[in-house]
Amino acid sequence: MPVNSRQSTESRQAEIIATVVALAADRNPAEVTTTDIAKAMNVTQGALFRHFSNKEAIRLAVIEWIETQLMSRLGDAQVSAPNVLKGLEAMFLAHVIFIREFPGVPRLVFAELQQPESTPVRQRVHEIMRHYRQTLAETLGRAKAAQLIRDDVDVQAAAALFLGAIQGLVMQSMLGGVPSDTEDPVVGVLHLYLAGLGARP
Repeated sequence: MPVNSRQSTESRQAEIIATVVALAADRNPAEVTTTDIAKAMNVTQGALFRHFSNKEAIRLAVIEWIETQLMSRLGDAQVSAPNVLKGLEAMFLAHVIFIREFPGVPRLVFAELQQPESTPVRQRVHEIMRHYRQTLAETLGRAKAAQLIRDDVDVQAAAALFLGAIQGLVMQSMLGGVPSDTEDPVVGVLHLYLAGLGARP
């Protein structure tokens, strides 16, 4: 394939993925059709299928984009932090910022997890979540070794709670957000989580 053609395909695929993520911010992702995607891009459905073989291929590409973007941000957050505990804090905030920047992301993930059948896309979501939990568990293990959190912390449970706290914030936002006269709860939730770990300066 000529270079220009390949670049054109990659650019169009990126545009399709971005369109799906944007559409998912305002509606149930399960109800987004290829007709909706094509209409939002002002192209024909045939144009979509020149770059993806079918709708499932589009869904898989979207999930892989989410993984690449999120894990890259989490990695950058860890690297730029002065210690592993600060890295954990930075990961939490980076995840929240990512979701606020792309509100369609949690809707897409939840929609795939709610699929009744074990599709390749759903399996991929589960793999990403396992990888994320393992990354968190390893990070928490290093924090424990550095005596930055309590020695008796169950790192697997703490990793699950980390994700659960973020998911709770996401659900609150999806169900109505935070009233304008209320402080943003993110930092407060993070501090409560760290206090539960016995975080030490």
